[in-house]
Amino acid sequence: MKNNSKRQKFLAASKAGSEAGGKRTMLSRALSKLGFCSRTQAEVLIAAGRVSLAGRIVTDPETWVDIDRDVIAVDGQKVVAETPVYLMLNKPRGLVTTRHDPEGRPTVFDCLRDVNHTHLSPVGRLDKASEGLLLFSNDTRFAQALLDPETHVAKTYHVQIDRIADQSITAALMQGLDHDGERLSARHATILRTGERNSWLEIVLEEGRNRQIRRMLEALDIACLRLIRVAIGPLALGDLEKGAYRALTQAEVGVLRRLMRI
Repeated sequence: MKNNSKRQKFLAASKAGSEAGGKRTMLSRALSKLGFCSRTQAEVLIAAGRVSLAGRIVTDPETWVDIDRDVIAVDGQKVVAETPVYLMLNKPRGLVTTRHDPEGRPTVFDCLRDVNHTHLSPVGRLDKASEGLLLFSNDTRFAQALLDPETHVAKTYHVQIDRIADQSITAALMQGLDHDGERLSARHATILRTGERNSWLEIVLEEGRNRQIRRMLEALDIACLRLIRVAIGPLALGDLEKGAYRALTQAEVGVLRRLMRI
């Protein structure tokens, strides 16, 4: 009940702020949205008395602020919104999608060594064995919208399996399969090409649950040999080299924003 009450207050205050023309949110979220730090880091800074609002020290991370109108400062320095950054990486196989790995394994940020990626975060994940298109941004609203199933942004994958595919496999993927108590399905699945012992499928997802394609194939007793994300919505990986990255163009960002209606 307490959590529900807190959420109701949050939604009501956010709606009121929106209707008033501003962007009301909690202080810890504001620092995250401005690209200054993560929400968890913001809570630490606020608790330490290092954050002020209109010149007054605030120690409650749930204090409501208006990002457009209120002056927020950390250690006396005004926090201003970072220039939005949007990057795409052709993730190589064998890298984990995290900033720091406790096991010391190489991460996707090793590919961004010549970029100031302090406030960049991956938009979604690709597991260690998967490859292909991975986005990075410091725009938290953009990232959250892209990951929200309600926006219906399709993610397209090319998947190599350990057998000759037929229509029964693609039909099963689209119809849906049960795995570990979850119902998983693809929006679309087609056979791209077949060899002597294996095949390549194109699988399109909207939800993108944890290891979704691998789990669907496991439910069919099919081994996934390679998994490459080749597109997110209309944004295609193209001929970007393995391990290379580039900035998205304004047109590409605009297309994704219109698709997500933000």
